[in-house]
Amino acid sequence: MSFQRSDPTFRINPEPIDHFDRLPDSVLLLVFNKIGDVKALGRCCVVSHRFHSLVPQVDNVVVRVDCVISDDDSSSTSSSADKSRNTASSGPFSSIVRLLLGGIVKPLQALGQFLGPKRAIVSSNSGSPSSSLAVVSEDDGDMDQGGVTHHSPTQVLKNFNEIRFLRIELPSGELGIDDGVLLKWRADFGSTLDNCVILGAASVVNNGPAKNNNSIDNVSDGLCVNSNGVNGAPADDYGSIPESFYTNGGLKLRVVWTISSLIAASARHYLLQPIISEHKTLDSLVLTDADGQGVLCMNREQLEELRVKPLSASSASKRTLVPALNMRLWYAPHLELPDGTVLKGATLVAISPSEQSVAKKEVSDGSWVSTAFEEPYGTAAKMLVKRRTYCLEMNSF
Repeated sequence: MSFQRSDPTFRINPEPIDHFDRLPDSVLLLVFNKIGDVKALGRCCVVSHRFHSLVPQVDNVVVRVDCVISDDDSSSTSSSADKSRNTASSGPFSSIVRLLLGGIVKPLQALGQFLGPKRAIVSSNSGSPSSSLAVVSEDDGDMDQGGVTHHSPTQVLKNFNEIRFLRIELPSGELGIDDGVLLKWRADFGSTLDNCVILGAASVVNNGPAKNNNSIDNVSDGLCVNSNGVNGAPADDYGSIPESFYTNGGLKLRVVWTISSLIAASARHYLLQPIISEHKTLDSLVLTDADGQGVLCMNREQLEELRVKPLSASSASKRTLVPALNMRLWYAPHLELPDGTVLKGATLVAISPSEQSVAKKEVSDGSWVSTAFEEPYGTAAKMLVKRRTYCLEMNSF
């Protein structure tokens, strides 16, 4: 004789079913990988024990850095922070949980310690101030006097075991430039600089779609031209740099842009060392900024190269030493893009080390210059490389 439960309370209010328990771990990991953001994943950790055990297996992570603090700023609070850390719990993901429960306090300062806002001149006798990245939260733990807790990306990522794709985003670009000025760069690094592309313009004006809309397919990806022009066209059609470019400070400004971008890129590369060393599963690492000013990229081969061959640090500051360089420069006083955007004083600089392996040289001699930037600036690069090429050299610094 079977026994049937006759409790009316049970029939009216049955025990709730957690539908997430029906989903396999592989599906939940797909969801977590779509989320990506490390702060959101930290919140997921406190939802359940199952989520807490799955989040460390996420392979696609995005870290949005809230501020950059100098060593001077951090040293004043290091003793109190160490004391708090000794008494804090050290369970899995405790750093992320502590980071997120308080939430983000406020928008924070951009990465201005390297060159400073509106400060463009780079002196060979002065190095970049030492600084470090920080994700910030309000916490009852390692606080400074303002009630703000600083966690480096290394600390936040330490409990992720299988990261393959990592993107770190700074709050803004390092280089202080005037309003209306365009300055973008992309750099690829291994143990040192592999290549860098810089696009700049004195001003950007959007006039709407251009009347003569040249097809992008007709834009050459060639890098070098001779004195007879490009594709048989007369050289005058791609004119030389005007004399005023040398006398009114135009060339000096481009040199400053180039050196400043290289310093920013090498400083970013230096800060990535502990993350690359700890996470050996990485296939791709991108360090960018919310302004879209600069992008540093490393693929799996470049990441492994850095682990095997440690970088050479600059003696002047905490950044990677920039090797001796060969540079190619293209310039157009007035460049109108198909979408109507007009770049005045448009300049494109392609940079590669003077001494480079044959394999890397083949990559550097490819179409990487014209594919370094998103539209409409990718089209600008394709148009500029059709013009006369000017070659320069730069010593290591």
